Amino acid sequence: MKCPFCGNPEDKVIDSRVSKDGGEIRRRRECEGCGRRFTTYERIEESMPAVIKNDGRREPFDRNKIVRGLTYAFAKRPVGHDAIARVAEEVEREIGELGVAEIASREVGERVLPKLRELDHVAYVRFASIYRDFRDLDDFAEELDELKRHKAG
Repeated sequence: MKCPFCGNPEDKVIDSRVSKDGGEIRRRRECEGCGRRFTTYERIEESMPAVIKNDGRREPFDRNKIVRGLTYAFAKRPVGHDAIARVAEEVEREIGELGVAEIASREVGERVLPKLRELDHVAYVRFASIYRDFRDLDDFAEELDELKRHKAG
């Protein structure tokens, strides 16, 4: 690990801690060249599938895109950032466990929707309107009817 201050490749680990969720290790390091300290994070790099966009383009899976979409859906709603991060992590885990090389962006959205339906109905409809590409009020009405049936059942 190169020191971010002087570029020296030699350092020593002073402290290591596992994160609360067990998904990464935080290491406190000290450069043997300049003596300054810095922190690194180590986590397993999972092989995630490429996402096939609606126009046919392929791009690497990016959990941050899910977080951004959820943040817009939950705008001015009483749901905290921790819940948004948890949904994004659950979807990322589910997709990673599929073991596929590619996944349609539509399927990613469809995996998010049931989680939103349980958290917040307004955010669910906002997110669904984008991922399901609602064209008119009839599309909204159908989705709301489905949501009402799910809520009643």
